[in-house]
Amino acid sequence: MKEAVLESKKALVSEIQSKMTNCESTVVVEYRGLSVAEVTELRRSLRAEGVEFKVYKNSMTQRAAEAAGFSELTEQLTGPNAIAFSEEDAVAPSRVLAKFAKTHDKLVLKGAIVEGKVVGVDTIKELSSLPNREGMLSMLLSCLQAPVRSFACAVKAVADKDAEAPAAEAAE
Repeated sequence: MKEAVLESKKALVSEIQSKMTNCESTVVVEYRGLSVAEVTELRRSLRAEGVEFKVYKNSMTQRAAEAAGFSELTEQLTGPNAIAFSEEDAVAPSRVLAKFAKTHDKLVLKGAIVEGKVVGVDTIKELSSLPNREGMLSMLLSCLQAPVRSFACAVKAVADKDAEAPAAEAAE
């Protein structure tokens, strides 16, 4: 019986460790004082962005963080914590959680792992101001299109000017 419990705990630590190392972003928050409705609303917002939101025992999460090489995060793992994992978008958990924390004082941002580095609350707040992946790609595309559009307008203006010159000479 004890061996089965020990094996299940080892499997859980391994699962958490895997998520910490393989996800683009992992954010730890304290949710003490939030109602069930508020937590449900938060989970729904995170799920819409493709973010997984889990509650684990702190001792299991601390072991996983140490095994994954993120021992700086263990000091944040006290109290009732939840962890948001995002496999694809490094900004999504920070953005959703920071936005939710602005309207719900009881949600406290504690720390995060972003692209393999442990970061603090200030970095989480900075990340939260960035647009999502599609927004960033859209901004990049508009930056790349601007010079091409300007060049096309200049070529069209020259072509229009050249087309007007023979018409003006023929009218004389």
